[in-house]
Amino acid sequence: MKERAYKFRFYPTTDQENLLRRTMGCVRLVYNKALGLRTKGWYERQERIGYSQTSSLLTEWKKEEDLDFLNEVSCVPLQQCLRHLQTAFTNFWAKRAKYPNFKKKRNGGSAEFTKSAFKWKDGKLFLAKCKEHLNIVWSRFLPQDSTPSTVTIKLDPSGRWFVSILVKDPTVKPLPKTDKKVGIDVGITSLITTSNGEKVANPKQFNRLYKKLRRKQKALSRKTKGSNNRYKASLEVAKVHAQIKDARKDLLHKLTTKLVRDNDLIAIEDLAIRNMLKNHKLARSISDASWGEFNRQLEYKCEWYGKELVKIDRYFPSSKRCGNCGYIVDKLPLNIREWECPECGTNHDRDINASQNILAAGLAVSVCGASIRPEESKSRKATALKQKSKS
Repeated sequence: MKERAYKFRFYPTTDQENLLRRTMGCVRLVYNKALGLRTKGWYERQERIGYSQTSSLLTEWKKEEDLDFLNEVSCVPLQQCLRHLQTAFTNFWAKRAKYPNFKKKRNGGSAEFTKSAFKWKDGKLFLAKCKEHLNIVWSRFLPQDSTPSTVTIKLDPSGRWFVSILVKDPTVKPLPKTDKKVGIDVGITSLITTSNGEKVANPKQFNRLYKKLRRKQKALSRKTKGSNNRYKASLEVAKVHAQIKDARKDLLHKLTTKLVRDNDLIAIEDLAIRNMLKNHKLARSISDASWGEFNRQLEYKCEWYGKELVKIDRYFPSSKRCGNCGYIVDKLPLNIREWECPECGTNHDRDINASQNILAAGLAVSVCGASIRPEESKSRKATALKQKSKS
């Protein structure tokens, strides 16, 4: 049985909001203090401070007079934030993530409550130190007879409150087989192109609201720093960003769910998106297309519903390879959307040809575990030999 988080919006009372804001402030303080101590310990003494040490320090902090307010909120979110910091460092040392950042108030905040810090009764959620249940907008039903194992409260930068309820979901089951396979090429003009010849247009949500965002940001820049008017203007900017994010995520969820339902095997490219964002000419368009989020959703939905996701090597020449005869052209600039193979004369749509090649490579990897990394080009070999001779 899979664990699944259901996210809902809720509207806290004045007392609940005050308590939750204080809780998030305490979480932010504890996280930043622990991060600062761990950083200092490493740079000054080459000492790795772990979770158990920071947990002991939290007990000492609560005894200090100037940090006495830490006792006014539930202790569970404070302990959970130290566990999250430990996870962040584990990922950093394993080279899966960057060094942890300090939490900032303007980014909103979150607090995680485990079973000992909330009560679930008759479909109502009561948090620790709250007398009333949360006024949740139930946009969908939780699975029948399910009991939450973890509850996360989140305040986004635009001032909206969300609750994420983690439950074991019996409805997540493998979908019926369709005997269909598809290769997907992501892009900017077309969000995706499938090996079936279908193209899904990119709505470019950021460009759609760019003028409105620019107007709000100009108004923000004119406000005095630290003033109440500047705070109100920053909320207006955050609301536009929230509109862009919500529209983008809604489209991706609908698109990925349809792809997973309709196909048994999905082949995609394992793109180095972070490196591609270093290109200042394409960074905004790539970010707006959300290729990383698209791949992430496909990955967990395929796992949930018993479908196969194959990632082919990022160096595979999917666009430059002729799908008919296998000839690979030397150069294919981005402005060329159609090209003719000089070997067999086949005319190719760049994106459709790429998606078909991705599917063929994905099938090769899936069926026989073949390696589809292309042979090194002469220029790459020469560069590698040159660097080796220098060293």
